[in-house]
Formats: sequence, structure tokens, C-alpha cells
Amino acid sequence: MQQFIDSYDFKGKKAIVRVDFNVPLDENFNITDDTRIVRAMPTLKKVLAGGGSLIIMSHLGRPKKVDPKFSLGHIVKHVSECLGVPVQFADDCQKADAQAAALKPGEALLLENLRFYAEEEGKPRGLAEDATDEEKAAAKKAVKESQKAFTKKLASYADCYINDAFGTAHRAHASTALIADYFPNDKMFGYLMEQETAAIDNVLKNAKRPFTAIIGGSKVSSKLAVLKNLLDKVDNLIIGGGMGFTFIKAQGGKIGDSIHEDELIPDALEILKEAKEKGVRIILSSATKAADSFSNDAKTQIVDIHNIPDGWQGMDASPASLEAWKKVILSSKTILWNGPVGVFEMPNFAQGTLEIAKDLAEATAAGAYTLVGGGDSVAAVTKMGFSDKVSYVSTGGGAMLEAIEGKTLPGVAAIRS
Repeated sequence: MQQFIDSYDFKGKKAIVRVDFNVPLDENFNITDDTRIVRAMPTLKKVLAGGGSLIIMSHLGRPKKVDPKFSLGHIVKHVSECLGVPVQFADDCQKADAQAAALKPGEALLLENLRFYAEEEGKPRGLAEDATDEEKAAAKKAVKESQKAFTKKLASYADCYINDAFGTAHRAHASTALIADYFPNDKMFGYLMEQETAAIDNVLKNAKRPFTAIIGGSKVSSKLAVLKNLLDKVDNLIIGGGMGFTFIKAQGGKIGDSIHEDELIPDALEILKEAKEKGVRIILSSATKAADSFSNDAKTQIVDIHNIPDGWQGMDASPASLEAWKKVILSSKTILWNGPVGVFEMPNFAQGTLEIAKDLAEATAAGAYTLVGGGDSVAAVTKMGFSDKVSYVSTGGGAMLEAIEGKTLPGVAAIRS
């Protein structure tokens, strides 16, 4: 039975909380962006204010073994400063029994990186490249069997479980989904997870119309399921970025050297056909800022997107495309944005993505509900100083994409079941 953090009585209880402290570190292990830590603080402080104690768990990076450079010990000091209490550290998440048991109300303990153990993800490690199918199956079975003991140990530290890590909610890992089974009456979302799930429900289940989705990025293949699922939900679908060129070529356009996926042309044609049948308006670029090489310093020209010269490639949305998209955005009541509409990492081809961020801020101010997710989309609204001028900025790129695809997220289902 799901509990709710606002009404749960934490007095005298130990809460084990899955957070997403997978923050970027520089070569000296200084945190370069603490957004994920800051976003988890309301949940962590709620437990302490309610008279409980904290066992905090997270992953950092993608280590395949114990590796000091991925140790969460690097962030203990900053987490302590943000939380306002000294945070203790357990250098082995599976050997923290004594430290967890000794926690008093108002105290906090951070466990070492969960992914130092293969059991967290439930995937075997160290297999030889020439391992047979039988050896792979045996290794997978072994790690799955030991995963139960791993999960049980984590659960033994606490009286209740809180999942506040939306960024990993699409993973059926020990700390994100399996552990919830040990707390059938004492499991809940943290504030961040509550906000994330509510934001997605707002656009996928309760959208006010017109509903427009802006989907960008380099490849159709990475967002094919997203595009198909949205056809049953949106009124307008703006397709930008590199993925747009597959659609242009599918319609007979000449795209020069622009990125595209020939094998997905049939899928693009099917999406265009379905959209027409369902009354969904698909809006592509009318022109593009093309370059003579994939470089920030390349020569550029604005060209018709259906007639890009050989040797040139589309790198950003054109002013005319952006103006047309802006009209659609500002006439919408619900807007979902995932993915850049140009090569955002290069300053000379970031203008289109930054303009979309500006448009969403304007639409929000006019009363629209706007949800932004995905690394470069989030970076754009942050860079423009608009992160507090849209309705919600999601912390989970992959999790948000799978939710938009219509998939059930294991980390969400484990709490709601």
C-alpha cells in the first residue's frame, strides 16, 4: 500500500531513500552541477524534520567494479552542507549494519555507490568475450539469485522506503524497484518523484488543448516509439533536429550530407500517414541553416530544407522555421519538449534550440502548461535562465522518454502496486 510523504509519520523511524546523486565531477572531484542534489533536499529534510533518520543511497556513473573515482565519498561534504547536518558515510553499501543501527533521529548516512555491485543492476560482469550462451545464461541466473540477498540487506537498514530518483525510475534495479517489496505498507514517492509523475500525467492524461509536442534530437531510431505514441495524444507534432531529415528524404527531398537513417524511411512514411489519418498536424522545418562541414566554424547558408546542396548538411532550424513553430507553440495550451532542434553543443548552431526555450517561457507566461525534458532541452532552458519560467523541468531524460512511449516505469509501479 502506497503511503504519502506529507502524511507519513517519520518519528523514530529510519527511512532508506533512493536519490539520484549522479552528478558531474571535474578532474579534482568537485561537483560542477549540483542540481540533482538540490532537487532531492525537500524530501530528505522532510524526514529529518519529522523526527526520522536517513539512509541515503544512489549510484554515480557506470562503474563495472569498485573504482575510487566513482565513490560517493567525493560528495559527502556538499551533501552535508545542503542538508544542514553532518552526513556520515558507509564505504560499503552492503556492510552498513552497525552505522545504520546507530543512527539517531535527525542523523543521516550516505551509502557507497550502489553500482559497485553487479547485483544492483542484476547484470553479470566479467564474462569473457568468447563466453558461450550457456555461460552467459548461468552468470545471469547467478547474479539474479544473489540480487535478492543484496536487496534484502539494503532493506534491513530501515523501517520505510522512499523513491525520489526519477532519473532511474525506468530501471528495475534493486534500489529502484525490488526493495519496495520489503515495505508493503511503508513505501512512498519523495517530493521530486511526486512532481515528476504529476507532470507526465498532466501532459499524457490531462492535457488541455491544443496539445503540441516538440521532439528533436539526431536520430529517429532513438525516439520512434515516442513519436508513434504521441500520435494518439497530440494535436501538433513539431519534429526538429537531425531526425527531421529522415522525414524530408522520405518525402523525396534532397538533404545533401545531412544526418539521416535510410532504414527508417518506411517508419517515417508510416508516421506521416498515421498522423494524417488521426488529424495530427506534423510540422517539419521549411528551411535549415546548412554548413559545409560538421564544425562550429564551418561556412553556412540558409537553404530550402528540400533542396540542400551536395556537400552541405543541415545543422540548425532556420529563422522562418522558428517563426512558424513559434505561432504553433503560442497557440497551444499544453506543450511537451524533448530534444534539441539543432547541433546545440556548437554555439553557431544553438540558436534554434535557444529560441524554442524562449517560446516556451512566453507560452507559460500566457497560461500554457509546459514540460521540458532531455539533456539538451534542459540545458537550453537553464542557459537562457528560463528553468523557472516553464511549468516543469524533468530530471529524468531516459525515464521521461519511456513514460512518453507509454511504458510503465518499474520504479513507479513498485510504489503504486
